[in-house]
Amino acid sequence: MDYTTLGSTGLTVSVAGLGCGGNSRIGLGAGLSDAESVALVRAAYDLGVNFFDTAEAYGTEHILGQAFSPSERGKVVISTKSQLRRNGALLTAPELVANVDASLVRLKTDYVDVFLLHGVPPADYDHCMSVYAPALLREVEKGKIRFLGLSETSPRDPEQAMLKRALADDVWRVYMLAYHMLNQGARRDLFPATQAKGIGTLLMFVVRNIFSNAAYRRAVFAKLVEQGHLDPSVLSDGDPLDFLVSEGGAESITDAAYRYARHQQGADVILFGTGNKAHVEQNVASILGRPLPAPIVERLHAL
Repeated sequence: MDYTTLGSTGLTVSVAGLGCGGNSRIGLGAGLSDAESVALVRAAYDLGVNFFDTAEAYGTEHILGQAFSPSERGKVVISTKSQLRRNGALLTAPELVANVDASLVRLKTDYVDVFLLHGVPPADYDHCMSVYAPALLREVEKGKIRFLGLSETSPRDPEQAMLKRALADDVWRVYMLAYHMLNQGARRDLFPATQAKGIGTLLMFVVRNIFSNAAYRRAVFAKLVEQGHLDPSVLSDGDPLDFLVSEGGAESITDAAYRYARHQQGADVILFGTGNKAHVEQNVASILGRPLPAPIVERLHAL
């Protein structure tokens, strides 16, 4: 395993981090038992993964609580999150703090390394700063939280406006953001600033259906060509991303996606999610793979 420091937090983290949400929810979404999901977490841990991301909304905090003994707690870095709303209404500060306490109970720990506000839309950012930040900083002072962060709602904030705005405030030391081969906005608009300010980054959505489903990929590219966003030449050779494999860059498009994100300047932890033990090993191997050849990266940037 390769390790890095999460921004300026001082936390030593594996570059591959197990995400406990998504469709798989470390196997719970596919019908695995709690014990089987715990075994999947342990499989990642045995490969050197020490960063684990969960959330109240994922329903997987209790799995991490079962996966690590008290003596192992200091060997892992855990992040969790709270949503901002319940039944459509914004939480009060006491309600948010109650969520922190409830997460600690499910995680069977007395502190969380990183606590993030979950899926913050731009319109709610002022509320996060004026109401939630002071309350959460008090929890930091109590030792319940080591570092605060934000995760974005990328499908509804494609320009990452919320995180760009948050750069002006020093409260948030970790960002969870969307970044992948075909969603490169952060390369231009966020990573230079997060590096300069020492903000740790957790990359989500590194692998999406567009990389694993060839028919879906062709349909999306064809639509973008039809709308005038891409040059028709991208479809001339069939699969528009086949060059990632055919030119000796990667074993598969998914492999390329992990390696592309891993070696992006400003990327700290590459999150992966799965409910399959074999996929844990495959995903970690890709994240630890060598950088893609420079001509392929340049072609991706041009595309």
